[in-house]
Amino acid sequence: MSVRISFLGGLGEVGRNCASVEIDGRLALIDCGLMFPEEDMLGVDLVLPDFTSIIERRKDVECVILTHGHEDHIGALAYFLRAVPVPIYGTELAVSFARSRILEAGLEPDLRPVPLGKWTTAGPFKFQLVGVSHSVPQGAAVALDTEEGIVLHSGDFKLDPTPIDGKPTDLPTFAELGKRGVKLLLSDSTNAEVPGFVPSESSLGPSLYELIVESHGRVITACFASHLHRVQQIVNAAVDDGRSFAFLGRSMLKNTEIAKDLGLLDLPEDRLLDIDELLKLPPERTAIISTGSQGEPFAALSLMASGEHRFVDLTPEDTVIISAKPIPGNETRVSRVINGLLRKGATVFHGNNSNVHVSGHAAQEELKTFINVVRPDALVPVHGEYRHLNAHAKLATQMNVPNVILAEDGDAVSLTNGVLKHHRNAIPCDYIYVDGGELGDVREDVLRDRRQLADDGVVVITVGVNRRNGEILIGPDVDSHGLTDDPKEILDAASQAVVAELGNIKYPTDLDTLRRHVRKSAAKVIRKRIDRRPVVLPVVIES
Repeated sequence: MSVRISFLGGLGEVGRNCASVEIDGRLALIDCGLMFPEEDMLGVDLVLPDFTSIIERRKDVECVILTHGHEDHIGALAYFLRAVPVPIYGTELAVSFARSRILEAGLEPDLRPVPLGKWTTAGPFKFQLVGVSHSVPQGAAVALDTEEGIVLHSGDFKLDPTPIDGKPTDLPTFAELGKRGVKLLLSDSTNAEVPGFVPSESSLGPSLYELIVESHGRVITACFASHLHRVQQIVNAAVDDGRSFAFLGRSMLKNTEIAKDLGLLDLPEDRLLDIDELLKLPPERTAIISTGSQGEPFAALSLMASGEHRFVDLTPEDTVIISAKPIPGNETRVSRVINGLLRKGATVFHGNNSNVHVSGHAAQEELKTFINVVRPDALVPVHGEYRHLNAHAKLATQMNVPNVILAEDGDAVSLTNGVLKHHRNAIPCDYIYVDGGELGDVREDVLRDRRQLADDGVVVITVGVNRRNGEILIGPDVDSHGLTDDPKEILDAASQAVVAELGNIKYPTDLDTLRRHVRKSAAKVIRKRIDRRPVVLPVVIES
């Protein structure tokens, strides 16, 4: 028997975290996450892992095991379950967050909460969830007990000595697994370039309180809706300052309600108000906890920045605290929101000018400590851009891990009779784009066209031609969008080039040939005049 792990996403980008484990011909996924689109992914809403290799073997899939409840680990579940409806295992909070998303998609999920530290069996998979500290409660690593030995997936983690919920990473259990023999460790690499230790989440409490106490008007804070530890600290600081508070944003309202029902958030009933009730109070006695820390166009904070929020009109007395770090690719959008908030006169605190955010991922010294505790025979860095994976691989080599494999999306590793092998390009790993709720109808060539339109514009050429003798009966009429401020001279030159080109063709001919020559001649003269490559659309009318 062998164990094979294939990487569908998360090894080369931040997000899309998803790996498949194969034992005895059966498959289990560890996480099923999405990625938020980068700036050049025009019109794309979400980016998913490529499930092709799994869907082709849908009858072999046993389950999905979740490490925690962040979108980059659970956000693609609804799309996957449409094709492969299987049970979902995870901590109570992780499956609760997943339930909310999946029900929205009109599916009825089979969700199976698993307590930390209990060995669970699903087909040939025997696994245990081991508690880790992260920026969301009930984070977990996944330990798989196989005939090849222990295979350990760290999930997202840090070694926070004073976590908000009082539950640090369970190093004693990891040490026990290490004594048994961890044959393969898959470990979080997000902060592998960062030296030292990441500060404790609780270190933000005093600075958040100080900012809120020193604010003379309304306080508006923004963070990830799933960062419940951060939400709790903001609530504590606001209440300690004598403020009432309200939540804004659909995901914030939903997640805090779930966490409250599970006893994971302490929200004083006499201070938690609906937004319309909160706005009746004097501003200096109020705080708003909102979505939009990533500059999402329709999130609450972005709407405030543009003056379009239906409840909140910003004033110079308002203080805004953005308690999150931009995900790679979101920097421009976040900067745009900050600029908009400042134009409204608000005072804005964010990660670059104040202590309002700490990471939920282990830095170098924490990664070294974790390796020392687990003592794996082999390590594969996961979760992060290639630079993060590479830095983690170098750390592991310095720590004398016997076998370090630097894998990427689409690769696989296998353990057979104690021998670890690296299989490159083992499965498809393309980005799967979601545009307007539809899955997979945007291909890379479509995005390439969108980028070209955005960068270089479009030129439309309409011409009527007698394809038997080449006589031009209509036009050429040339129009452009996004080419230059005053395109008349260029368009006239393009028209003349089209006429000359049509005069050099052998007739009779077909419409495809006419279109090709019209496009080529116009594109050539435009490129020569202004060194741009617009999309040229020839409309040839047969006469």
